[in-house]
Amino acid sequence: IFDDLLLILCVCVYLKPVHIEHASFANETVLLITILVIIIIQTQKPRTTSKPTNRPPPPPPPGPWKLPVIGNLHQLVTDGGASQLHRRLAELARRYGPDVMHLQLGELSHVIISTPEAARLVMKTHDTTFASRPFLFATSIMFGGSPLRRAVAPDAQDLHAGALQRQAGRVVSLDQGTRGGQPGQDASNRDETFLEVAQNFGDVTAGFRTSDLYPSLTFLPALTGFKDKLEKMRLEADSIFDAIIDERRSQRSSMSSSSDGEVVEDYLLDVLLNLHENPSRLGYPLTMEVVKAVTLELFIAGIETSAKVIEWTMSEMIKHPEVMRKAQTEVREAFGEKGGDVEEASLHRLKYLDNVIKESLRLHPPGPLLLPRENRESVELCGYHVPAKTKVFVNAWTINRDPRYWSEAEAFCPERFDDRVIDYKGNDFQFIPFGAGRRICPGFDFGVEVVKLTLANLIFHFNWKLPGEMRPESLDMTERLGASVGREYALLVIPVPYHEN
Repeated sequence: IFDDLLLILCVCVYLKPVHIEHASFANETVLLITILVIIIIQTQKPRTTSKPTNRPPPPPPPGPWKLPVIGNLHQLVTDGGASQLHRRLAELARRYGPDVMHLQLGELSHVIISTPEAARLVMKTHDTTFASRPFLFATSIMFGGSPLRRAVAPDAQDLHAGALQRQAGRVVSLDQGTRGGQPGQDASNRDETFLEVAQNFGDVTAGFRTSDLYPSLTFLPALTGFKDKLEKMRLEADSIFDAIIDERRSQRSSMSSSSDGEVVEDYLLDVLLNLHENPSRLGYPLTMEVVKAVTLELFIAGIETSAKVIEWTMSEMIKHPEVMRKAQTEVREAFGEKGGDVEEASLHRLKYLDNVIKESLRLHPPGPLLLPRENRESVELCGYHVPAKTKVFVNAWTINRDPRYWSEAEAFCPERFDDRVIDYKGNDFQFIPFGAGRRICPGFDFGVEVVKLTLANLIFHFNWKLPGEMRPESLDMTERLGASVGREYALLVIPVPYHEN
C-alpha cells in the first residue's frame, strides 16, 4: 500500500497546473478517491506472513495405528516387559521408520530415532532445539527440580576427576567414591540399603510411567502409590546421606587439624562439601539438600552405571574365553607377571582392553534409549514435521547394531575396532553409548576410566571360571531394564588368584 501511495504522490508532483476554476479542488478530490480505492483493495487481500510457496507442508512422521486414550501403548507390550522395550521399539521402527517414527503414548507425542543419520540431525544439526529435557515425575521427587542442582552436577563431576587419580592402583568397592569410608572396609548394612534404594529406583522408573504419559491427571501418582513409593525411597536415601555426611565431616575435621587446615578431595563427597563450604568456587551457594541430591544423582547415573558396564564386559569375556586370554596377556605384560600394581597412568597402553570395553558398550549401552529430549520449537527431521514439545528418544541400542555400519553386528568381536578410529565423544553417530552433542553424558570420561581400571585389576590379579560344570557358551545374557540395563541374573563366577601374594 505504501508503494501505491508513493507512486500517486510522484504523479501529483509532476502534474502541470490546471488554470481552471476549482481545478485544484477537483484534483484533490480525485487523489483522495484514488487513495481510498487502493486502501480498500489492499485490505481485501489475504494477509500472509511468509512468501507464497508451492511446497506442501511436511507430513508427520510415520507410525503404527493407535487407539483412543492409550495411543500406541498396547503395541509396546512384550513378553519380556520393560526390559525388552528398546528391542520392541527397534522392531516397530524397522516396520514404520526407520529414521523417524511417531508414537502417541497417552497424552504425549513421542518420536523414536533409530538411525545414525537421524541421530546426527537431533544431536548435532538441531542440537540447540533438542537441548531440553522433558519433565519426569520420578526424578523431580528423588533429585529435586532445582535448576541449581542441574547446574552444579557437571561441575562437581569434572572436579571429581582428580579424585580418581589419587585412587589409582587400588581395587575399591564400586560405591567407594560416594561413601566416606576407607578402601577395604566391609560393606555395612547402610551400604546395602543404599544399593537397594538405587536398584529400586531403577525398577520403578523402567520404561514409561503413567504419571509422565498423562500429566494432566495430577492425581495419578498419589492414586497408584507411585508418589508414596518414591518419597519413601527419598527419605531412606536422605537418612543414609545424613549419616555419611556427618561421618565424613568428622573425618575432615580431624584431617584438617593435622594438616594445616588443608583437606584433600579424595572422594566425590569431599568435592561437594568443599563446594558447600567455599561457594566462591562455583560462584553461587550450594545448599546441603543440593549436595545430597547431586550425590544421589551421580551415583545412580555414574557409579551404578559403571558397575553394569563392568558386569557386562566380564560376562562377554567369560562367554568368549579367547577374548579373556588375550586381554589378560596384555594386562600382565604391561604391569608385570610377578604381581605389581595396575597403575592408572599406564592404562593407555591397554589397547585391546579398550576395544573390549568399546565392543561391550556397543552391544550393551547402559542407557539403550539414552535420556529423553524435548524440542523447544517445531522442526523438520528427515522430511517430517516434528511439533514443539515432542518427547524424543534416540535408540542407541539399535543404532549401535546397524548392519550398514557393523559387519556381523550381533557378534561380540573387539577386533573390529583395531582399524577403526572411533571414540566415545559423540563424533561417530553409529556408536553413541553416551549420546552426543551438548546433552552427552557429562561424566563419560570418568566412567570409562573407572571401568577400565577395575577390569584391568580384576583380570590382572585373577583368573575366572564358572561354577560347577557350566560352559561359557551357555551363560545367560538376559537383560534387566532399570536406571540402566543390567543382567537379569547376577554374574556368578569364581576368582582364582593368579599371583601367589
